[in-house]
Amino acid sequence: MRVIKPLLLALGFSLSATALAVTQIQLDSSAKGAVINKNIYGQFAEHLGRGIYEGLWVGPDSKIANTKGFRNDVLAALKDLHVPLIRWPGGCFADEYHWRDGIGPRDKRPVKVNTNWGGVEEDNAVGTHEFFDLVELLGAEAYVNGNLGTGTPQEMAEWLEYMTAEGKSTLAELRRKNGRDKPFKVHYFAVGNEAWGCGGNMSVEYYTNLYKHYTTFLKTPANNTPKWIASGSHGDDTSWADYMTANIKQKMDAVSFHYYTLPTGQWDVKGAALQFPESEWISTMQRTLAMDTFITNNKKVMDKHDPEKKVGFYVDEWGTWFDVEKGENPGFLYQQNSLRDAIVAALNFNIFHKHADRVHMTNIAQMVNVLQAMILTDKEKMILTPTYHAFKMYVPFQDATALPLKLSNVPQYKLGEFAIPAVSATAAKAKDGSVYLALVNANPNKAETTEINLDGIQINSVSGQLLTADAMDSHNTFAKPDTIKPTAFSAKGKNGKLSLDLPAKSILVVKVQ
Repeated sequence: MRVIKPLLLALGFSLSATALAVTQIQLDSSAKGAVINKNIYGQFAEHLGRGIYEGLWVGPDSKIANTKGFRNDVLAALKDLHVPLIRWPGGCFADEYHWRDGIGPRDKRPVKVNTNWGGVEEDNAVGTHEFFDLVELLGAEAYVNGNLGTGTPQEMAEWLEYMTAEGKSTLAELRRKNGRDKPFKVHYFAVGNEAWGCGGNMSVEYYTNLYKHYTTFLKTPANNTPKWIASGSHGDDTSWADYMTANIKQKMDAVSFHYYTLPTGQWDVKGAALQFPESEWISTMQRTLAMDTFITNNKKVMDKHDPEKKVGFYVDEWGTWFDVEKGENPGFLYQQNSLRDAIVAALNFNIFHKHADRVHMTNIAQMVNVLQAMILTDKEKMILTPTYHAFKMYVPFQDATALPLKLSNVPQYKLGEFAIPAVSATAAKAKDGSVYLALVNANPNKAETTEINLDGIQINSVSGQLLTADAMDSHNTFAKPDTIKPTAFSAKGKNGKLSLDLPAKSILVVKVQ
């Protein structure tokens, strides 16, 4: 007994420690959260680097197969994401963009210098008509960002008239002359971008006055009125959302917000996209999880002035931002995309779902060849990134109803000065009645087990997809385009309970029927 007793004690301790390491998830299927607006999965295409030119647009005369100038391979891939909307033309570019430069015959459009991004020539081949061709080809909604920085109220008002007028005004007839009889459908319209920075270095008080001034003259037909978006703050600044919701009482449907995840937290040396140390894996995760705090704090100040939550909080720029790839134009913001980026995306999706009562739109920066892109191209070649796969795995959450979750016994992943919850989760009920669960294991070294109580939901089948890889920086290349992609996953549950094992550094999305 002197030998066996210590052994039993040791076993008991080991089992207890193991039990404590199992994440418990309680789902209340009777309680309904907010609808997860499909536009939380919105995209962003700015006139920046190879994002639009080459990435999306090759022109109708290109040898690369295209429809109306947009490459077919990229269109097909984006359709598979069910892209709900696209924000255009910027970004910082928007506040130097004059819409008349982008209409009429393409060979007669003025050539300008893109002073924000690389100092390259902008030939304005993609303008208003081409943008709407793109959103219509994808079955998406249009988010147009107006020029507050170098534009005028007249210019902005005339652009809206050009796009939406139904009669025979001079601008409506000009649109028809340029090939579009029926008005374009403008779903969202923003007055400026990053007014605190590249959009004019304004104070919130000054911007608020300008916003009210400009929107006074922005008029559209009743059946084609966009949701009006005010330029908000970034990072941990809540003053813009606070002041604007208190002082703008009409023609403001949403306040925008921007936050980028930098591994180092420093703009001068952000960190590499590949071959990074584990310390930059966990620092990236901790900094991206700050999105939850930033949204929470902005919601609190908005709730003071808008308790009915009529004004949305749009995170219309977000994603990872690393040092540019060697040999690339520094102004093009081209970076590789690895498993780390996919984990970042999934963590943010889970946060956005949590705040779906206020967060009705987000737009990842950016769609193709720029920052945290869905797709990378090299002339005629195209690859899908791990971030693309994360977006596709989460498609079922578009317009689904969030189901409240309670997580307990969540293990911590720690390294140096950083510590984060290893497991993140979200759940929703789709329109077809199926329940979807998404789980993320942010620990790159250790598998995690989750035990899920589905609150009496009968479990007939559990199937989905798992995304993981051996290395933290696993990525796809043009030589090896399928190095990392989702694999099929299945499990069995009983009596409303489900146990799911999450490999290290993984994303799991399952459908419960």
